[in-house]
Amino acid sequence: MRRLDAYRTWLVYQGAEAFARRLTWTVAPIYFVLDVGMSPLQLVLAGTAMEVAYFVFEVPTGVVADTYGRRLSVIVAPVLMGMGFLVTGLVESVFVILLAQALIGFGWTFKSGAIDAWLADEIGQARLGGAYQRGAQVERAASLAGIGAAVVLAVVDLRLPIVLGGVVLLGLGLVLLVLMPETGFTPARREDVSAARSMAATARQGTRLIRANTVLMLIVAIVFLRGMSDEGFDRLWEAHLLVDVGVPEFAGLDAVLWFGVLNAGALLLSIVVAQPLVTRFERLGLSAMAKTLLVLEVAVVGGMLVFAFAGAFAVAVLAFWAVRVSWSLASPVYMTWVNGNISDSTTRATVISLTNVGHSIGEAGGGPALGVVGNVYGVGAALAAGAAALTPALALYGRAIRHHGREPELATVNKVV
Repeated sequence: MRRLDAYRTWLVYQGAEAFARRLTWTVAPIYFVLDVGMSPLQLVLAGTAMEVAYFVFEVPTGVVADTYGRRLSVIVAPVLMGMGFLVTGLVESVFVILLAQALIGFGWTFKSGAIDAWLADEIGQARLGGAYQRGAQVERAASLAGIGAAVVLAVVDLRLPIVLGGVVLLGLGLVLLVLMPETGFTPARREDVSAARSMAATARQGTRLIRANTVLMLIVAIVFLRGMSDEGFDRLWEAHLLVDVGVPEFAGLDAVLWFGVLNAGALLLSIVVAQPLVTRFERLGLSAMAKTLLVLEVAVVGGMLVFAFAGAFAVAVLAFWAVRVSWSLASPVYMTWVNGNISDSTTRATVISLTNVGHSIGEAGGGPALGVVGNVYGVGAALAAGAAALTPALALYGRAIRHHGREPELATVNKVV
């Protein structure tokens, strides 16, 4: 069977993974609270288990991708994540769910870094911004479909969309095995060097590249702060609406349907807002990317604070949508910005993985702390603390802007094997 070209494969991947992700996560937090009976701390620990696995394996799997091939890593990722979601939906045990979340995090590390490095090398840097923007559009549309399917299936059983999402991810792995190309990859490994030594050299090369680039160092710090903040919001926003704000009884909508409506509304707004901006975002230079990300981060901090202190359901919904839309707009711009600051394509997956580790460290360290705040002072206080944790990132974006969004002269990093 003839393989797809890289651009179409990217769109297929973005669509299928987004559909499966929304299918599972639209109802998983409600399933955790209502069926499994998890506390705020346990909800955050579920995320922490995922992030600890992510932290431990993110760099090694990025090195594997640069050493042996990005295609293999991308294929393994949905298979492992699919297995994790299957276990999550089939076993109502806090301990087993924590282990399953760790497996999902482990699977994610095979994709993280590898898919972006694969795309950059297959289509070239010049087309990368456009591919990220178009991929984001496909992702939003597929996510909307996933939310709709999750709400319909959850009426039958909360576990059903979680299990089906796992099946979709397993199927995606099989499709990629048959259709995914890899023509632009140059392996970092030399045939006359052992695998362990070659992987260690790739890791050192990626680390030196980051240390030599001020903007990449700033990116690591920014994603660390985002990790601390995102984990609290991702894990606690449903609980905040259920426990503190209250979900209204309107038109017979129960909590599952309400959360489906809220997620769908965020995606629809993202599509409407992003559509006229896609072409403009595709043409942004690195300096303009940094400025755009700063504006979007300000919107995130403001939205989180309003959501944390909202006493009315309508206000909380508007704030929630502000955060989600800002995240959605920022994601493709951010990845284009990061790739634009990587000078050595042979260690691209490793460098992206190293920057992503900052996010996982922030989530693993900040998540439990916010969970404790939620248990002691309430979920709203934990959400406000998460917003406060993100605030220093605004100053870091300002410094990146002074560097015009990139290192003026990317340092030459000598390869040592």
